[in-house]
Amino acid sequence: MRLTTKGRYAVTAMLDLAIHHEKGPIALADIAQRQGISLSYLEQLFSRLRKRSLVSSVRGPGGGYHLARSASKIHVAEVILAVDENVDTTRCGGAHNCQNERPCLTHDLWQDLSGRIYDYLNRISLQDLMDRKGVQEVASRQAAGQESAVRAEGFGTGRLTAGV
Repeated sequence: MRLTTKGRYAVTAMLDLAIHHEKGPIALADIAQRQGISLSYLEQLFSRLRKRSLVSSVRGPGGGYHLARSASKIHVAEVILAVDENVDTTRCGGAHNCQNERPCLTHDLWQDLSGRIYDYLNRISLQDLMDRKGVQEVASRQAAGQESAVRAEGFGTGRLTAGV
């Protein structure tokens, strides 16, 4: 099994959204900057996530995205499936035609593994991830880095002026 960039980025972006939910709607540009993901790629992913009712959007100034339900009610497997990914480890993609249009010798082994991976990811919510110490540390580091970048950008462009 190989989880592609699409699935990884979708989970990363959803976790970022969950972490920053208290700030109101989150702009995809902010997620893109914090996570190093292309904005256009995020737009494609969020279109799919919105269709699956995992996120909702707010238009206009101050708009962005927020989770459609609480982080404890959204599971990693659901996010991966929403962007048309799967966790299938079989060579045939679950079609039972791995060898001469029939299951191969180890088909059941890989199918069982796929089921276990799915079950594992379906038990982990975004809230579970947010509660992990390592995730909190990374989120704090990213927030500090984003604030530093914003301050540096402001000084570099002359947009910040004292006493005005």
